[in-house]
Amino acid sequence: MVKPLYREILTVGITTGVVLLAQDRPFPWSLWTAVGASLLLPVRLRWPWLAALLCVPAVAGGLGWAPALAAQYRLGRKEKSIPVQLFWVVLQTVAAIAPVLLTETIPLGSLLLATAFAFGLAGAPTALGALVTTRKDLTRSLYETRRARAAELEAQETSARAAERARIAREIHDAVGHHATLIAVESAALAATATDPAVRETAQRLRALAKESLSEMRAALGLLNSDTSYPSLQELVDRARVAGVSVTLSETGEAALSPAVSRALFRVVQEALTNVTKHAPGAAVTVTVDRSSPVRVSVVNGPSTLPSLADGGGAGLHGLSERVRLAGGALTTSYRADGGFTVSAVLPSGKSKVDGQDSTFGGGARDAANA
Repeated sequence: MVKPLYREILTVGITTGVVLLAQDRPFPWSLWTAVGASLLLPVRLRWPWLAALLCVPAVAGGLGWAPALAAQYRLGRKEKSIPVQLFWVVLQTVAAIAPVLLTETIPLGSLLLATAFAFGLAGAPTALGALVTTRKDLTRSLYETRRARAAELEAQETSARAAERARIAREIHDAVGHHATLIAVESAALAATATDPAVRETAQRLRALAKESLSEMRAALGLLNSDTSYPSLQELVDRARVAGVSVTLSETGEAALSPAVSRALFRVVQEALTNVTKHAPGAAVTVTVDRSSPVRVSVVNGPSTLPSLADGGGAGLHGLSERVRLAGGALTTSYRADGGFTVSAVLPSGKSKVDGQDSTFGGGARDAANA
């Protein structure tokens, strides 16, 4: 606001000074019309045509070219119609030539030269203002075109990524799903033919786990609806106990959890129990879940009493940390002084930013699969 004010004061001051410094004053009213046109130049910011009109008598008086140049430039900046611009240029030219024709007799050549000079003097600032506006419009149009192009490229890249994810999802489903289905079928056959009750129970449990793994894989890849239900934590703990893990579960709080948070909570406990089975067999495990706000879950295992079943570390905890982060929470892991290990997470209890979205392959895979 300060800079435009200073600019207007400078414009009015310079044009007024130029008028006052003029020595030749053809008519008695020349000075006052020119000074008035200079002082009223700020009206050109809102009504350029009015400022140009006020400069007509000043130009006719012979001293108004200084304010007329500023008015005509503003007129060229704001007026889009070329005929209108031309009208004001011609009007200023006529205003400059008419007094000469009325008061003096000049040769035709000199008249034409004076007319051309006046036309150029009025047309130059008008054309300059129009060119500045045109350049500004072209720059804005170019910027919008580039931005639209960038958005189009981004949309194409997003579509390509979604298509590639859908292809990968289908390949994973075809490869892993085939083997999981074979495991389920052969487990069912074993349960039907085995005579030992323990073998039948183990085969049936293996069949159920294969079917559940296939269902969870499809849900993770977006090949099923996003509302695929997960077993309860109690069922997860019971399965771990059947597999030989000594687990104690403690649950408190009754806050309603969003689907994304529920999935993340289930995965934290599942991954922690899986790690205990592989890296710390025989260790006692305590699972503590507080469904307050925020939700807190911790899985603590003691030292292992049997040799580890794993060859080395995997990427399970890294993936789990990303899943918890996408659900709006934070995952922490630490070794205990007694040789045990702790996995804990803090999760929001309300809606998270990934509700209704697949946190692994996104909506593109789901849409492609549903199609």
